[in-house]
Amino acid sequence: MNEFEKDVQSKRHDIFDAGFGFVFSFLFFMIIFFIGVIFDAIAS
Repeated sequence: MNEFEKDVQSKRHDIFDAGFGFVFSFLFFMIIFFIGVIFDAIAS
């Protein structure tokens, strides 16, 4: 058995961290996209 499996630092499931990372990155790129769309609508 791996010695790191005996003493884990975090007991949380990885799916929650993966979900949060996906949601935050999706929101970040969506905000960047809408800033570009708004800027393009104002400029044209």
